[in-house]
Amino acid sequence: MGLDDLEAACCALPVLVSLLAIRFVYVLWRSGQPSSKPSAAGLRCLIVLGSGGHTAEMMNIVTTLQKDSFTPRYYVAALTDNMSLQKAQVYEQSLIQSDGEKTIKNAHFMQIYRSREVGQSYITSIATTLLATLHAMWLVIRIRPQVIFCNGPGTCFPLCISAFILKVFGLRWSSILYIESIARVKKLSLSGILLYKLRIADQFFVQWPQLQQKYPRAQYAGRLM
Repeated sequence: MGLDDLEAACCALPVLVSLLAIRFVYVLWRSGQPSSKPSAAGLRCLIVLGSGGHTAEMMNIVTTLQKDSFTPRYYVAALTDNMSLQKAQVYEQSLIQSDGEKTIKNAHFMQIYRSREVGQSYITSIATTLLATLHAMWLVIRIRPQVIFCNGPGTCFPLCISAFILKVFGLRWSSILYIESIARVKKLSLSGILLYKLRIADQFFVQWPQLQQKYPRAQYAGRLM
């Protein structure tokens, strides 16, 4: 690279940074706004599952969705969490009786590296979170979701941050819908706090009125269980 090329690159860098900053502000403003282009077909949907009660709550939410409006459905769970995907598979299999083979073809099941194991220190979880984020980025690029549903498991944060990064760079727009777990009565989960403070979620729902009062940008959805 010659001196002229280096000078040109140095001059272009502030412009690129400025454009990226403008795009970042636009994404923050645009998030949460109603879509101006309703989809005639189904919306490609990514559903994040978590161990324990997270999956039970999320599957409750999934059962209320209009299946033709949210299809295909991609269920994602942590690599060490097989039971969550089994529950999703059982549910999708139960739909075959009414929808035939079409339903199971519209359901996909995937796994992702876990950001943080139960009991793992926050210091060591930095490396595992970075690895999970790289894996999540690959999954989001592969799935190209239009809607992401999540409700608090640590698995959801790398996926949501990856989708947000793709928004900022203008590569893909995914609407992120976060529903805080009903177990969170007085304060948000770690995933919820991160998504709320960083304004990553397009719509943020809580199931207790006192949480909505404490976090005014959240929407009170009532009990979903």
